[in-house]
Amino acid sequence: MPSALEGLTVLDFSHALAGPYCTMLLAQYGARVYKIESTSGDTGRTWGPPFTGTQASFFIGVNAGKKGVLIDLKQPEGLDLALRLIEKADVLIENMRPGTMDRLGLGYAQAQARNPRLIYCSISGYGQNGPRRDEPAMDLILQASSGLISVTGSPGGEPARCGHSVADITAGMFALIGILMALNARHTTDQGQFVDVSMLDSMISAMASNFAYYIGSGIVAGPMGTAFATIVPYRTFPTADRHIAVAVGSEKLWPPFCEAIGRPDLTSLPEYATNALRVKNRDVLEPLLMEIFARYTAAELSARLSAQGVPNSPVRTIDEVVADPQAAVRGMFAPVIDSAGAKFTVTGPPIKLAATPAAVPASAPYLGEHTSEALAELLHLSSTELERLAASGVIVQAPQTLSR
Repeated sequence: MPSALEGLTVLDFSHALAGPYCTMLLAQYGARVYKIESTSGDTGRTWGPPFTGTQASFFIGVNAGKKGVLIDLKQPEGLDLALRLIEKADVLIENMRPGTMDRLGLGYAQAQARNPRLIYCSISGYGQNGPRRDEPAMDLILQASSGLISVTGSPGGEPARCGHSVADITAGMFALIGILMALNARHTTDQGQFVDVSMLDSMISAMASNFAYYIGSGIVAGPMGTAFATIVPYRTFPTADRHIAVAVGSEKLWPPFCEAIGRPDLTSLPEYATNALRVKNRDVLEPLLMEIFARYTAAELSARLSAQGVPNSPVRTIDEVVADPQAAVRGMFAPVIDSAGAKFTVTGPPIKLAATPAAVPASAPYLGEHTSEALAELLHLSSTELERLAASGVIVQAPQTLSR
């Protein structure tokens, strides 16, 4: 069956994580993604160990399914090739510092003049305008700048970064949403547009409930470990062998929860009669629950809670998730083999479409691996012309590896 984005041509000028994550998803849903790199390559290629073969495992994990194209954009002929590719593209995505693409001669104005139907998406730390526009940004910086770190970690403990690059990934997801909305608008207008995605904006939107709590209460929240300000019990608890997460997220779950832990009498205590009262009396209730949970292993407690329909899960490690039969059934870890024969497993497509299914088309490309293929396919360049461009250093035809 055809894929949802079949026939869509994407030029990926991005690097590191936010942009590459977005274009990895585009590739999984059928778009032809051409990863345009300079001679130094995507900085993510150097983020190792670990390495798989000669490639950084990090790079493979967010660049599967793309075609690698190496063009020296600082040479006039290289710039011309890029502009000619833009004429053939539906989408261009970049996540360089604002102004960088303009200086290269590949900014939105230049691109739009060559291709009025182009969707041009720029991801940056703080957006394309405003007093912080030109500040450098990476995931850690935006976790701090957005307020996320201020509410992450244990009370009184050292500030903690979220365990995954949530600012980058959130911006990548919003970039994908923006691109799809712009493509939908193009069906009506037949015109492309500029899509401005900032990591700060993305994090503020993603933290909507956190900001709603402050706006509604005036209270500046601090870190609460795994607890949640407005629901109790809703956190991880230690058991006899490992931690378990428990979420009594509605009033109807309170009685079956009490039954599961062998304390049905708690339902008759007025101080715990509603969630609002349980939140008010958190400092008494949570230590009581810890005493009860310590009598069970996580597996025993999970079985009791699940039997009563109470949401729960042991706090699993990454290796346990990779080995989870549920993840296997959902196709969330897909094997790939690159052109050199190196084997790797990448994360699979998160959205299951019944009529236009997604897939992981291939492993990540080596630097410049598909340059000749892409230029021949999109620009119809002859082998003679490709050899001339390679000899002059404008392109690199053979796959390259970066030294570690």
